[in-house]
Amino acid sequence: MDDVYFMRQALQEAQKAFDIGEVPVGAIITARGKIIARAHNLTEQLTDVTAHAEMQAFTAAAQSIGGKYLAECTLYVTLEPCFMCAGAAYWTQIGRIVFGAADQKRGFQLLNHPVLHPRTTLISGVLEKECADLLLHFFQKRRDTTG
Repeated sequence: MDDVYFMRQALQEAQKAFDIGEVPVGAIITARGKIIARAHNLTEQLTDVTAHAEMQAFTAAAQSIGGKYLAECTLYVTLEPCFMCAGAAYWTQIGRIVFGAADQKRGFQLLNHPVLHPRTTLISGVLEKECADLLLHFFQKRRDTTG
């Protein structure tokens, strides 16, 4: 399995969010090449501003492995994590983060300051166009129905 395969799995989660009217961000977490957590945005469904895909995935992964540290795991997420999710990633000590589309407005890289754990490897741009296109389609659809 490779990063493209797992990002496609995250995109499936993002599509689930899209289908229920949530901002279409999906995340999965793998350990030793196997998916241990799947999640998508649930902020509207749960009326919870912290219910981002990454946060949901961190909780599910910790429950799956029976511990809060995810040093041997990889987070695949369709959109660059926000400051909150990057901070949570720090505390999980996740080994790798792979994201698709950059977030020019709310992404953690805007800080220009290290936010991730020093041992976390970051890979960006995996299936970037597909990830960005789903978000663009969602917001275009939202504008068409509200405008």
